[in-house]
Amino acid sequence: MYKELDNLLCADTTVDSWYDDGCVIASEILSDFDPRDWDELSNQVLSKPIDWQRKLAYCLDNECNVYELNILLSLLAINDEELFEICIDTLRSYTDQDSKKIILDKQEVFKRVNDLLLTANLPVKKILQDFLAKINL
Repeated sequence: MYKELDNLLCADTTVDSWYDDGCVIASEILSDFDPRDWDELSNQVLSKPIDWQRKLAYCLDNECNVYELNILLSLLAINDEELFEICIDTLRSYTDQDSKKIILDKQEVFKRVNDLLLTANLPVKKILQDFLAKINL
């Protein structure tokens, strides 16, 4: 299944086709992942191109499982503002107590969110504020 996801994320698509169809297909593939697929994805994700990573981050709230959460948290370390915003947007779905505890342990994420709040445009600001409200409850 990992290879199928990799091929999809590598495909050259328009933005519209990705958000209309590609992310739905990626979510379906992710729902069929087994532990080996998750391990391979975890091992490969940081070496992939930034567009591939952005597409993946957008889809990682399918099951809100620990595999998805850990991959999102690893992607936060990449120095790309758009990827960071996508990851934070996706992390808003991780509201169970275990996920919140894991996220709350990542204080560097909250520093970065608070720094970004100072300069972000209104839509991004709303996402960041919503993330903070959902995770800090």
